Amino acid sequence: MKLSDVLIKPVISEKVNKATEKFNRFYFVVDKKANKLEIKKAVEDFYGVTVAEVNTMVVPGKNKTRFTKAGFISGRKPSYKKAVVTLAEGESIDLYANI
Repeated sequence: MKLSDVLIKPVISEKVNKATEKFNRFYFVVDKKANKLEIKKAVEDFYGVTVAEVNTMVVPGKNKTRFTKAGFISGRKPSYKKAVVTLAEGESIDLYANI
């Protein structure tokens, strides 16, 4: 798998910002087939940092329904894989640099 296909996007939320400030952890949505070694290499290559630890989890898809004039519309949100990347002491990633 190419390293450019491993990382899909960073996760940005209040909960992630707290984990980043307190534990120096960053969250990424990654390809479902990617393993921890590929994720570690991709983060180190793209952001130029040293990764201490990588944890992964598969977030299951959920059923979603909404009520409209035409009646109930039901669908399904897709499942995805999320990686929690802990950086080495003193390292940091600036996700807002290109905005």
